[in-house]
Amino acid sequence: MANYVFIAASIDGYIARGDGSIDWLTGHEDPTGGEYGYGDFIESIDAIVMGRRTYETVANLDPWPYPRPVFVLSSTLAPGDVRRPGVRVVSMELPALVAMLKREGYANLYVDGGATIQGFLRHGLIDELIITRVPVLLGGGVPLFGPLERDVPLSHVDTIVYPDGLVKSRYRVGR
Repeated sequence: MANYVFIAASIDGYIARGDGSIDWLTGHEDPTGGEYGYGDFIESIDAIVMGRRTYETVANLDPWPYPRPVFVLSSTLAPGDVRRPGVRVVSMELPALVAMLKREGYANLYVDGGATIQGFLRHGLIDELIITRVPVLLGGGVPLFGPLERDVPLSHVDTIVYPDGLVKSRYRVGR
């Protein structure tokens, strides 16, 4: 099983405003028509794991951007609180969740949301980070990374600079 992060962050490292808003991401359109690689990426994964706050941020997006099963990590949401087909609420430790998803046949997971990404990193459960830096400074909000108990070594794989100033870099974790 491999676990991937595919996320956009401001130059100062935030993935959302303090209120969870991602309005600063709108207005960017890949001049090549490729959605900054999102379409190819989503085709390569089997399921998405996200936290409750991320789910609440994206729950009303239309069209729904996740064509794969979505697992929402939450100890407060009940299964009936989620009304999207293919979305399941789960409440368990991350290593147990990954083991369960592997038993269910999932091989490539997309991990989304600040706290969820940070938790997966703390448990050594991220294999690759794909981070697109958006040319904006937010000055505060939800950070992509938080405190870590130890360094997380990364190996640079590649970087793409888009004509509109977005910069997407891919890193392998721990190699």
